[in-house]
Amino acid sequence: MIRRLKEEKIIFYDVLRWFVLATIIGLCSGLVVSLFIKMLNWGTAYSESFSKYYWIAPVFFIINIVLIKYLAPDADGHGTEKVIEAVHKRAGRIKLAVIPVKLITTLLTLFSGGSVGKEGPSAQMGGGLASLLADLLKFSDEDRKKLVICGISAGFAAIFGTPISGAIFGIEVLFVGVILYDVLLPSFVAGITAFYITNLMGVTRPQYNIDFSAGITEFFILKIALAGVVFGLCAFLFIEIMNQTEKLAKRIKIHFLLKGVIGGTLIILIGTLFGTEALGLGSGTVAGIFSGVKIVWYLFILKIIITAVTLNFGGSGGVVTPVFFVGATVGALIGQLTGNDPALFAAIGLVAVLGGATNAPIAACIMGIELFGEAIAPYAALACVISFFITGNRSIYPTQILAMKKASQLTTVVGREIKLIDEEFEKK
Repeated sequence: MIRRLKEEKIIFYDVLRWFVLATIIGLCSGLVVSLFIKMLNWGTAYSESFSKYYWIAPVFFIINIVLIKYLAPDADGHGTEKVIEAVHKRAGRIKLAVIPVKLITTLLTLFSGGSVGKEGPSAQMGGGLASLLADLLKFSDEDRKKLVICGISAGFAAIFGTPISGAIFGIEVLFVGVILYDVLLPSFVAGITAFYITNLMGVTRPQYNIDFSAGITEFFILKIALAGVVFGLCAFLFIEIMNQTEKLAKRIKIHFLLKGVIGGTLIILIGTLFGTEALGLGSGTVAGIFSGVKIVWYLFILKIIITAVTLNFGGSGGVVTPVFFVGATVGALIGQLTGNDPALFAAIGLVAVLGGATNAPIAACIMGIELFGEAIAPYAALACVISFFITGNRSIYPTQILAMKKASQLTTVVGREIKLIDEEFEKK
C-alpha cells in the first residue's frame, strides 16, 4: 500500500510539473503568435492596397536570404520541418535568433505575394521559446524534446484556432504511424492555453457554416472514398513538386542572392499572367469557395508551383496554409464536376490533403471537426485516412521518421527518415 502511494505521489508531481511548464509555453506562444497575426493582418492589408504589390518580391526575397544566411540559417524553408529536425537530431535545441528572423522573413514573403503558410513560423517560434525555457531550467535532452513538442502544439493551435488538433498534431507529426502519448498531457495544456491567449488578445478567425446533409445519398460514402484517393494524389503531387524544385534550386550554381531575384521575378510573372488569387496566403480565395464563388480548374496546380518556387528561391514561411488552399480548391473542383456542393467537398479536401501531405491524419480529421463542425467527422475521417495511405512513404516534412509500413508488401525499412528512404529509392 505504501509503495502504491509513493507511486501516485511521483505521478502527481510529474503531472503538476508538466501542467505548469506547458501552461508557460502556451502562454508565451499565444502572445507571440497573437503579435505575429496582428502584424500579418496589418501588413497584408497595407501591401495589397497597392495593385502591383508583388513587384517588390525580388527585393524582399534578397533581404530574406541575407537575414537567414547571416543571422539564423535554421529559419530557412518551412518552419515546422526545422523543428522536427531539431527534435530528432539536436534534442530540440533551437537558437533564439530563429524566432525574430523567422517572423520577419515570413512577413516579408507574404507582403510581397510569396506563397507560404503561417503555421511554420508559429511552430518554430513556439519551439524556440520552449528550447529557451529548457536552457534556463537546465533540462535533460529528453525533457527538452518534450517541451519543444509542446511548442509545436501551442504554435499550431494558436495560429489556426484549433486547440485539440493542434495538440494532436505536435505528437503525431514527428513519427509516421506513432503518437507520442508521453507528451499527450502537456501538449493538450499548451495547445488549449495558446488558443485561449489568442482569443483574449482579440484574434478573430473565419467561421464556416456548411450543410452536410444536402445532396447526401446512399452513394455519397463511395464518392468520399474516391475523393480521398484524389486528395492523396494531390498530396503526392505537392510533395514531389516541392522536392524536385528543391533539387533544381541546389543544382543552379549562381550567386546565392540571384536566387532571390529568380524567385521574386517568377512571383511577378505569375501575378501578372494569372492574377493574385494564388499569391500570398490565398485566404480570400478559400473564403470565396465557402461563399459559393466558382474557381478555375488550374488554381491548385498554380498554388503548388508558386509555393515550391517561393520556399526554394528566397521565401520563408510555413507550408500548411498552401496545403489547405490546394485541398480546398481541388475539393471545390470535384464538387463542381460531380454536381455536389463545392463547399462541402472543399472542407473535406482541405483536411484530407493535410492528412496525406503531413502524415498526420488523426490531427487533420479532428481539425475538420473543429473548423466545420461535428457533422463532417465520418467523411473527413474516411478521406483523411485514404489520403494518408495513397501519399505513400513521402512527406512534406522529410525528416519525419517512418515507424510503420503503409502496405505489408513494401520492403521499406522502418525507423529511418523519409528523406533517406527517398534518396535510396532514387538510387535503385
